[in-house]
Order: sequence, then C-alpha cells, then structure tokens
Amino acid sequence: MLEEGNGNEKAFHLAGVVPVASPKMDFSFPWHDSMQPIADNYLAVERSIVECAYAGCETIWVVCNDNIQPLLKHRMGDYIEDPYYLNKSNFVKFPSDHRRQIPIFYTPIHPKDRDRRDSLAWSALHGALTAFIMSDKISKWVIPSRYYISFPYGVYQPTVVQKHRKRISSMEPFYLSAEGKTVGDGEYLGFTMDAEEYKMYLTNVKQNCTGGRKDLPSKERWSSRHFGLDKIFKSARINKESILEIPWYYRIDSWQGLKDYLSSEESEEIKRPGKVMFKNSLYKKVGE
Repeated sequence: MLEEGNGNEKAFHLAGVVPVASPKMDFSFPWHDSMQPIADNYLAVERSIVECAYAGCETIWVVCNDNIQPLLKHRMGDYIEDPYYLNKSNFVKFPSDHRRQIPIFYTPIHPKDRDRRDSLAWSALHGALTAFIMSDKISKWVIPSRYYISFPYGVYQPTVVQKHRKRISSMEPFYLSAEGKTVGDGEYLGFTMDAEEYKMYLTNVKQNCTGGRKDLPSKERWSSRHFGLDKIFKSARINKESILEIPWYYRIDSWQGLKDYLSSEESEEIKRPGKVMFKNSLYKKVGE
C-alpha cells in the first residue's frame, strides 16, 4: 500500500505514470491502441511521455504488458531529456553537463489482475504502486511525493503544463480541465494524486467490483475491468484552485475521435520534440 513521501520539499519526487495496459478500444489495427499516430513520427503514448517531462516528473513509469513492452522500449528508449534543463543548457559553455535525463521504466500489470481488474484506471493505480515499491527499495528519500498521470487517449498540447511545474510538484492537487470537465468526468486529462487519494481510488475499485463470484454469469464477473475513468476518479477532490483549463482537447479512444482530431486545425500544433530531447536512447550496460 502506498505511503506518503518524505515530505521534504527539496527531496520532492514527482513520478509520472502513463497507463497503457487496458482492454481494447474501438480500433481494429494490428498495433496497440496507445500507438495511434497523432503527428508525423509521433505516437499517442509518446505524447504522454513528453507531457510528463514538461510537468517536471523525475521518473516516468509506463504500465504495459510484456507483449508490447519491447516495441515501446524500442520506440521510446530508456530516458527523455528534461526540457527545463535542456533549454537552460543552451546558454552555457558545456551544454551536456547541464542537462538532466528522466528515466523511463516499463512495468506490466500483475498476472493476478490481468483480464480481471486491468482497466485503464487500474493501470494508473498499478503504475503508482510500482513506482512506490521500487523507490522504497532504494531509499525512503526517493519515495514519490505525488504521481502525475497522463493518458495516451487524450490529445492536447503537452507544453501547457510547463509553466506550472512548481504548482504540479507540490502537495496540492492538480487537474487539467477542458470545457469544465476533468478526469472525474471520464476525460483523458492529466492530474496528480498522492498516497491518500490512491487509497481512496483503490477502495472505489474493490467496493464496486463484482469480483470472481461463482454465482454470477462469467460475463458479469470482475466488472471493474470495464470501469471508465469516471467510475474510479469521480471521488476526486477537485476545486477551482486545483484546476488548469486548457485551450483544446480531443479524445482519441475511437476511430471517429481520431478522425476528428486529425482533421482539426489544432492537430497542426502537435509536433514530435527534437532528437536532442526525445529519441530512443538506451543506457549502456555496466562494463560497456
């Protein structure tokens, strides 16, 4: 179970979570739904990685199962450059010495939860739990203080969060909003949560899930696998101070939604970051 971070502002750890593992959506392509192209050489899941980087995450955790993990890692690599430090490095004599890499980790859904609880919301919760467990094994000082969730199935300009990094990396809640709607309304919009909020969302899942009851027809068992975001995150404690309204947003969880986005004027704004910031870079193995 998640616990609060160390509480030291100087040691604040914002962990980014990109939930990918989930039941299939309204597509029949041979590739995973999260790998829909949203611009030239730019995939939906990569946009979420970039959003986490602009939000100020120190680590990024992609929740994906083993069948697509090699392909995602081949595309995205082991890390992305932090855009804040990348911009600052343009004004110094040795730019590479002033850059900061954000490691990307790939974690699968636990086998006991596959085909049972593995909705998109559950993937987000599982990613936060994994980030906590792995960080806790290293040191209590790197336990995440908050978690920033970015969904691949919502498209908006990832740079909108850049000016709000300090606000995001605080103990106060943060929610992106489009036309007054947030993740609590089932929209694929970024938000943060802490350990207490995680426990509240986890309770929602377990209390509302039918479980594996033998007295129910097979189709009605493990109902949480089909829960939408609004079912899990409707209890989010959202107020005016915690909301950032964004200029535009598109859902791409269906073929019609993807067509609407690609045919819009806003799609021209979305470009893949330069190779210095984001390329399939891999860490060298020890001794190489």
